[in-house]
Amino acid sequence: MTAYTATVTVRLKRGVLDPEAETAQRSLERLGFDLDDLRSADRFEIDIDAESADSAADRADEMAERLLANPTIHDYEVEVTER
Repeated sequence: MTAYTATVTVRLKRGVLDPEAETAQRSLERLGFDLDDLRSADRFEIDIDAESADSAADRADEMAERLLANPTIHDYEVEVTER
């Protein structure tokens, strides 16, 4: 077994209201920052022992599908690095 860290980034799909990002964007624009768009995201770092990076990615993907993301309103991506 090898130690991996899987990073799962979860974002609302485009078109889904993101009030947290809208508030932050308005505040940044009032501070003089010019933005095209701003979206919020959650990032989960999961330490996994697995046979391979692909196996670790598969396990993290299952975690995202079953709990970390709601596929109806969220997109997510999984990145795996060896520890």
